[in-house]
Amino acid sequence: QVLLVESGGGLVQAGGSLRLSCAASGRTFSTYAMGWFRQAPGKERELVAAIDKSGGSTSYVNSVKGRFTISRDNGKNTVYLQMNSLRPEDTAIYYCAADVIYYSSSPDYWGQGTQVTVSS
Repeated sequence: QVLLVESGGGLVQAGGSLRLSCAASGRTFSTYAMGWFRQAPGKERELVAAIDKSGGSTSYVNSVKGRFTISRDNGKNTVYLQMNSLRPEDTAIYYCAADVIYYSSSPDYWGQGTQVTVSS
């Protein structure tokens, strides 16, 4: 069982930056691959970024490549999403998720989500 708690969302102007954090409970964090998903109103949930168990491999959806960076600190049981050059279309609820499979589209564990709003 993994409990995930996101933080760091908020309101930012276009072109600005935010850093999301996701703290995980338990001592097995390093056995899970992690992902950040987002869902905007009226749109399907999408996988934004994923990172494998060691942090050695990462993947991004095309729309955020070069702007977002996913990272993890297994010593702190935390995964991060650094978001730069934010755009209004990045506005969504962002969720972190954990699964034993890297780049899973249906992870077993989810956080409660954090709102990111980008104003134009």
